[in-house]
Amino acid sequence: MAPSSAETSEDLWDKILSVNLKGPFRLTALIASRMVARGRGGAVLNISSIAAIRPTPETAPYSAAKAGLNALTLAFAKEFAPSVRVNAIIAGPFLTDVSKLWAQSPEFAARKERIPLRRAGNADEIVAAALYLAGGGASYTTGALLTVDGGAWQA
Repeated sequence: MAPSSAETSEDLWDKILSVNLKGPFRLTALIASRMVARGRGGAVLNISSIAAIRPTPETAPYSAAKAGLNALTLAFAKEFAPSVRVNAIIAGPFLTDVSKLWAQSPEFAARKERIPLRRAGNADEIVAAALYLAGGGASYTTGALLTVDGGAWQA
C-alpha cells in the first residue's frame, strides 16, 4: 500500500505496477502463446483484487494495476481463444499467513461488519474457485472475472 495517492513516489508506483500488471502481462503472453503453439490448449488464471473495483487513496497504484489486469484478462481471453481460456479471480480479504495480524486489527473488525458474510475468506474457498476456473468444468468459461469476496465489493 501507498501512504496516499499524492504521496506515492514514482519508484513505488513503478514497483507496484511491475509486480501486479507488467509481470502477469509478460507471463500470460509467453505461456499462452506456448499453449497455443503446442496445440493442446490450456487455462490461464489471473488473481485480481476487489481493490480494482473499490479503490482507496492508500491502494490507488495497486487498484490501478489490478484494474489493468482485469482488462488484460478480457483481452487475452479473446486473443488466445479458442484453445486457451483466460480468466481472473477478483479476490476479497482472505486469511493467509501474511494477513493474520491484519485480520486481528480493529480496522478489519470494523470493515468485517460491512462485508455481507461478516468475515474474511479461508484459503480453501479461493482454491475451490481456482480449481473450477482451471479445470474441465469451466471448459466454456473464458474472459470471466469471478468475484470471491464474501460480498465485500459492496461494502
